[in-house]
Amino acid sequence: MDRKLRAIVFDMGNVLMTFDGAHFASRFTDTPEDAALLNGALFAAPIWALLDSGTVSHETARRVAAAHLPKRLHPNLDECFRRWPELSEPLQDVNDLAIRLKGEGYKIYVLSNANVNIMEQLGHAPAASHLDGVVVSGIERIMKPDPAIFRLLCERYELAPEACLFVDDNADNCEGARVAGMHAYHFTGDAAELEATIRALG
Repeated sequence: MDRKLRAIVFDMGNVLMTFDGAHFASRFTDTPEDAALLNGALFAAPIWALLDSGTVSHETARRVAAAHLPKRLHPNLDECFRRWPELSEPLQDVNDLAIRLKGEGYKIYVLSNANVNIMEQLGHAPAASHLDGVVVSGIERIMKPDPAIFRLLCERYELAPEACLFVDDNADNCEGARVAGMHAYHFTGDAAELEATIRALG
């Protein structure tokens, strides 16, 4: 059967895998106050975006985060920085959908703003072993919503942008995909609605 869509391109965080910095920080601290300090110095800080952009190393990010924390929380920071991907959980309905779509003949990809160690998190996704390719901002040094990263994915995997649907929980990233010529879907947690959109696009 001829399809309008050939490829589904998934974001990772809060699409295929959970990402909740406040929750991660709470698991490596003993009080809500300390969790807020740790989250604010790491996941919610500008340094996290720089890490995802590939412009700073993990060690630099750790040092900058440590500079914003009392010394008593440095061991907590180190453990959190090392182990937080273990706490990221699959969004099972979306992973199931991705695997089902792959079985129907669609190509499936991940395009994520993430650091160079993305597989520490993405590797826990059931859909990971079914992917046809992955593009990561920390490796490419281009971040969503820049249309250039969507064009890079299409060029690398020989995809026609108009035959791709990009799925992201960030509306701005969806707009970047549209500028690059792709279809886009702003995911808010409803995998059934996502599937209905895919079926409607064909």
